[in-house]
Amino acid sequence: MYNILIADDEPLICRGLANLLESSGLNIENIYTAHNGYEALDYLKMESIDLLVTDIQMGAMSGIELMQQAKIVKPWVQVIVISAHETFQYAQLAMRLGARDYLIKPINSEQLLNSVRHVLLHMDRPEQNQAELIADLREHFRMEQPQPQRMETLDRLVNEPESARELLRTAREQGVDLNGPYFAMLKIRLDCESEGRSVADKDVVLLQYAVLNIVNELLDKDWSHHSFYSANRDVSIIVQWDEASYGGSSSDKINQLEMIGRSLHFNIRKYLGFQCVVGISQILKGHEFLSELNDQVGKAIVWNRQHRDHHLFFYGDFKWELTTEDPTDEELAAQNNLIVEKVKEYVLANYAQKGLTLNEVAQRNHVSPNYLSYLFKKYMGINLWEYVIKLRMEESKRLIQKTDLRRYEISERVGYESPEHFSKIFKKYFGMSPSEMKK
Repeated sequence: MYNILIADDEPLICRGLANLLESSGLNIENIYTAHNGYEALDYLKMESIDLLVTDIQMGAMSGIELMQQAKIVKPWVQVIVISAHETFQYAQLAMRLGARDYLIKPINSEQLLNSVRHVLLHMDRPEQNQAELIADLREHFRMEQPQPQRMETLDRLVNEPESARELLRTAREQGVDLNGPYFAMLKIRLDCESEGRSVADKDVVLLQYAVLNIVNELLDKDWSHHSFYSANRDVSIIVQWDEASYGGSSSDKINQLEMIGRSLHFNIRKYLGFQCVVGISQILKGHEFLSELNDQVGKAIVWNRQHRDHHLFFYGDFKWELTTEDPTDEELAAQNNLIVEKVKEYVLANYAQKGLTLNEVAQRNHVSPNYLSYLFKKYMGINLWEYVIKLRMEESKRLIQKTDLRRYEISERVGYESPEHFSKIFKKYFGMSPSEMKK
């Protein structure tokens, strides 16, 4: 049985889509409706949502922003986007964020049901066991490296800074475009020894090649990138931007790199059945920093030693000047405690702010949303948004019991967009409505 969330700022459309799905005969347990992105986020954080159907334009928070937040909160949630605009840019961005379909209003009922049916069927597909997987890889993939000379040149380029000028010239002669001038790196480290398994060296080469195919499928033509094999069973990716595509800020680009990292981890785990760790570098300008970027992704992966249950690490999340070259477990733990304490202080001061998002909390505390979400849950025992809701509900209860404020006034004071949505959250949290508590 599946739970579906519909987000659209037109109540009639929400109700119409909900009625259509309720009468479809599909294996649906609950259908939730939200009239803006912030309401939808509450449902995503409090309910077990399998599929999100969202409008792409919804006032204060767009469907694109909602998708970005959803990918952090629950990366496995499937998404279907609906829009009144047949705009290629919107569709391209939605698909890059992992949307399974992009439907144009007015919605054709049969088209929507077919799309939802396809997504749910895909979620039900049984996973292939690893013996079958390796057999399929042997049958379908070449065992030799694709374009081995280019790969060797790229691997040397990021590992031999003293030869960078010569290697750049060689790379260009081999048809590798490294014009930049902005560069970042991702490194994927396959865990071939986990869960009591051991993979033969010849099969590791096959897995690397399969990972390379997943990388190229995900990045395709939307990103200027070069991927290659490197040491320690790793696959590395150089991503680059020219001046026009880079724009003025790196924060959006880092968020996009993290979404790529999450997608890579999810798809490698899903389709290959192996765990991996993904390291992400900062963005630096100039070829001379390629070796520095390679050092950064290697260092970022070190943090998996402290967090075995986490698999995506951004170099910029950590204060490297506060640690030794090879940080101890105590140094790693001290940094994490500091991040969590600062975030708690910020949330206590700002939980009543309307439209508060994980991205904003992360940005204000100089840490990526992905790592903050993981770290807060690990140290506090509840996720960040549950903590925000807890603070809002406790303050609401105090205001109901100690003041004569009306429901809409209390809703305003604790940061909710509408009194109706506030009442829904309140009743779910306390088991009674605000008016029942007042009595």
